[in-house]
Amino acid sequence: MAEPTEIDSHSPNPRDDAVESPEQATAGRQSSPSGHRSSGKSQSSTKSLSLSGSVFEQIVENERSYANEKYFMPCDEQEQTRLAILYQCFTSVLNGQPSFQSIPRNAQRILEIGTGTGDWAVAVAERFPNAEITATDITCFQPTHVPPNVFFEIDDAQEEWTYTEPFDFIHIRGLAGAFSNWPAVYAQAYQHLQTNGVLEVADFGTISLGEPIADSYLSIYNGACASAAEKSGYPLGLDHMKKTVIEKAGLSIGKSRTFDVPLGTWASDPRKKVAGKMALIATLEGLESTSLRLLTRHMDWKVEDVRDLCGKVQGELMRPDARPFIPCHFIVARKLPI
Repeated sequence: MAEPTEIDSHSPNPRDDAVESPEQATAGRQSSPSGHRSSGKSQSSTKSLSLSGSVFEQIVENERSYANEKYFMPCDEQEQTRLAILYQCFTSVLNGQPSFQSIPRNAQRILEIGTGTGDWAVAVAERFPNAEITATDITCFQPTHVPPNVFFEIDDAQEEWTYTEPFDFIHIRGLAGAFSNWPAVYAQAYQHLQTNGVLEVADFGTISLGEPIADSYLSIYNGACASAAEKSGYPLGLDHMKKTVIEKAGLSIGKSRTFDVPLGTWASDPRKKVAGKMALIATLEGLESTSLRLLTRHMDWKVEDVRDLCGKVQGELMRPDARPFIPCHFIVARKLPI
């Protein structure tokens, strides 16, 4: 396999699929087991955490914490670490920029859906001190350092949005599998954007091996997770990033691009090595995070079987000749004047 496509967002890219707007010639997810882990099928309990005096119940299954009964990804410290690494990976892919589409310097209101650890919201708040940044998620990972112009809210973007003022820029990243009805989310984004406001959506695709292995454990893993997500009603694929889905909400696609990010340091380019090292760590950490609830709840797998498969996938990804990579997709849409 040839090396991944260039990860400099300002350089020509063989997989660039830019669509000019009228206004301008315009990821990965085996955590290494630590300590004793129970085996058998999924086991649940609850625990509480608080944000600004409010108390939220979390569900504990198989020693991982989850925000609710629906979302498949955990929300514990282990996941926070993965998300922090993933944020750095995105930043490297984007050549140090917070987003693929430049945020207007005069932006007054910015919204992030699915803020996770809040790293993106904090970074944007520091870059745009005169803008008000609202960062939402279904659970609270509020960082210790919070600029005065960023506001964290517990909110489910699948419910009705109740904002009274429109936004200049809406950012959604890494939420494949989070929503059962993406068109409804996009419709609300359209409703709550300023005229000429921008929506940016970013997500990772499926992990691939540069040197294919027949009947690989990775292919079993990818197939099992996709089947489980489909069965759950929250599909993992990237259908939500199709042009037709976004345009149906009234938005106009400005540009889209895919970057193939190496997993590991096998690429020759120094910048790709940096991004690849972080992407590999986040991917290895995310193998179990992505699959544990999906496969135990929807495919009746035993916990130890999920972890065994994750360990085998990890071994494949770490093979010197594997040259694994993961596609990173970006799409930018705009609310045009009527």
